[in-house]
Amino acid sequence: MFQLLDRARKFLLEKMGNIIKKPEAKVVDVDIKDLSRDGATYIAKVSVSNPYITPIPIGEISYTLKSADRVVASGKMEDPGSLPGNEKTVLEVPVKVAHSILVSLVKDIGADWDIDYQLDLGLTVDLPLFGDITIPLSWEGEIKLPSLSSIF
Repeated sequence: MFQLLDRARKFLLEKMGNIIKKPEAKVVDVDIKDLSRDGATYIAKVSVSNPYITPIPIGEISYTLKSADRVVASGKMEDPGSLPGNEKTVLEVPVKVAHSILVSLVKDIGADWDIDYQLDLGLTVDLPLFGDITIPLSWEGEIKLPSLSSIF
């Protein structure tokens, strides 16, 4: 019986998926938040619009930070709350990067003391009838490295 209901749900999703509004998201900024002796914490600001009148729960936000074709940091932000109905919300996703990893990318630093990066995010929301959907996001930029005087 469960398999029949699951097939019916999938059929409806395929037929109605193009006409039903879904939440939209985009990365609007990535900036440094905190420096310590262990590493740096960057904040990715994600703007999400909820087209429904009811709140939508967010299951998780996963992230992968890459530089020079290497994964610098990855992780998940579990249960970040929910999106209020008919509103745009800016979510802040903390990305922690160890200084030892940043130092290993020295060849990319060059004269301007920054590292080119790509941040990939997956925003998973729980939509009624649809179930969990993941909105893929990507952002490219430069991480300004902290100076030694700002760490000590």
